[in-house]
Amino acid sequence: MLETLTFRDAVELAVVERSGFVETRHAGAAVVLSPEGDTVARYGDADALILPRSSLKPLQAVAAVTAGAALEGEQLALGTASHSGTDRHVEVVREVLAAGGLTEDDLACPPAWPTDAAARREMINDHAVESRIRMNCSGKHALMLRACVATGWPTAGYLDPSHPLQLHIRDVVERLTGEKIAHTAIDGCGAPVHAVTLSGLARSIHRIGTASERSPFALHRVAGTLVRAVRENPWTIAGPGEPDTIAVETLGVFAKGGAEGLMVMVAPGGTTVALKILDGSLRAATIVAATLLARAGALGDADVASLATALPLDVLGGGAPVGTIRVAAGI
Repeated sequence: MLETLTFRDAVELAVVERSGFVETRHAGAAVVLSPEGDTVARYGDADALILPRSSLKPLQAVAAVTAGAALEGEQLALGTASHSGTDRHVEVVREVLAAGGLTEDDLACPPAWPTDAAARREMINDHAVESRIRMNCSGKHALMLRACVATGWPTAGYLDPSHPLQLHIRDVVERLTGEKIAHTAIDGCGAPVHAVTLSGLARSIHRIGTASERSPFALHRVAGTLVRAVRENPWTIAGPGEPDTIAVETLGVFAKGGAEGLMVMVAPGGTTVALKILDGSLRAATIVAATLLARAGALGDADVASLATALPLDVLGGGAPVGTIRVAAGI
């Protein structure tokens, strides 16, 4: 039986307060690493297995580039994104596909509506339908396809766990986490997603977030380039009003959320946090991650306060704020 995170091994990370009444409590686990990669704080069982979901995308992107997908700038940043499907996102994904002689039909992610409300309304008004390129993982899939083209691997079946690309990604995940993969599942976009410990995920994101573009090792150079691409193009990682984009713009961090309550964040100095909220909600994940970085001295309290103002943390009653989503007092 796999040792996955349970409520018995979790701690309270955040609460939802309405009119002075704590209405909801979010429990989970978190681990904080120093700029040198040492564990400086643990909350709950950080050695239990989790599925990183889209927080695995930085590892998948690094693997795709080391396999030959030579992308840079906003094209590379979109390869690690969970984008909101705006026209700007879609335009860049189309450029990535076209440069490899590919089209939207080569994407194996499912068709979807954009999560960006304005883009979705425009599509509905134009009588458009769901499309693969609007799916929030289309940038990752385009990057994977470009790796296949560059290496000569077949583009058909590129999501099969036995495909050479996926075997390469698996190897990179094991190298960066320092762990053997315990289990492989299928993510919402159809790609393999590998179970690792929360500590292993933190270790891998720390290695990516602190990598130098001048490293003698190709893997580290690619990781450094990826992080710079996201920090220079924060709109790519998610979209207007989205927590990841807000965090990168406001704090200069490298941040990547994942479905079912995952969040990883690296401060400019290298301090790293990875967390999992057990009920799967992401609404508190960004502010909890930033607060833990501040507790470790990597961000200022004023920085966190500025982020809190920009995030959608208000609890509404009758259309007006009557409470807030806040970090639990115990952390």
